[in-house]
Amino acid sequence: MTDQPDFQGRQASQDADVVVDLSQYRQNKDPLPVTFHRRELDQILWIYGRMVGEGEWKDYAIDHLKDKAVFSVFKRSGEMPLYRIEKNPKLASKQGAYSVVNTHGMVLKRGHELKQVLKVFDKVLKLVE
Repeated sequence: MTDQPDFQGRQASQDADVVVDLSQYRQNKDPLPVTFHRRELDQILWIYGRMVGEGEWKDYAIDHLKDKAVFSVFKRSGEMPLYRIEKNPKLASKQGAYSVVNTHGMVLKRGHELKQVLKVFDKVLKLVE
């Protein structure tokens, strides 16, 4: 009798010699969610701060999902979001990774650059007589 484990032939010995990189294993098993980068959040929060200052928006939520990142804007926290600013990297080479979607699900603006997409929130000055 020995202190060595009882291997089932040569196959078990070969499996024991395999070295697995833990970071690659985790990414293959459970990929990291899509997130907004710091500069993207700065641009979004600048618009958000401006709209809060004007009294139009009151609350927000950030969701990091497997396929996209979503910044939702609310008038009141208990309602459906007024707008969703979405980042979907799968659409980056086609229509553009960034989009602004309204409450009804209609895409208001889509593009490759977040700054251009966020221009949908710029207000047009009107002449008042």
